[in-house]
Amino acid sequence: MDDRDRHLLNEIQSAFPVEVRPYRALGKKLAMDEQEVMDRIAGLRREGIIRRLGASINSRLVGFVSTLCTAQVPEDRFDEFVRVVNSCPGVTHNYKRRHRNNVWFTLIAESQREKKRILEELIKSTGISILELPATRIFKIRVDFRF
Repeated sequence: MDDRDRHLLNEIQSAFPVEVRPYRALGKKLAMDEQEVMDRIAGLRREGIIRRLGASINSRLVGFVSTLCTAQVPEDRFDEFVRVVNSCPGVTHNYKRRHRNNVWFTLIAESQREKKRILEELIKSTGISILELPATRIFKIRVDFRF
């Protein structure tokens, strides 16, 4: 990674231009041409430095609900449980923890009813109880890495 990659990463973390030719706009701002910006982003993705490019949407503002969930999963059932949870389209994060509750995941759904249905289906299909820990207050932190 060189200085041009670092400047590009600084720019795209939370200020990706939303316009017809975003790579050209980035290039103009960073003294690169459009193709160089695209090539650099492709290279950073190949190296695993950029995992994905996409919008960060406030799910509550568009009517979705979310919740944090946790479960105590026996080691011999762990991989199976994680596979089932990860197959749910609304699961955005899934973590293994060194704790009695060794699986923690977040779930986003279109409604309270749909969220409840998904959790009931997960419990039914895995035989594992899931504890739901819905947020009572949200604290969003914007994190930008400065390169």
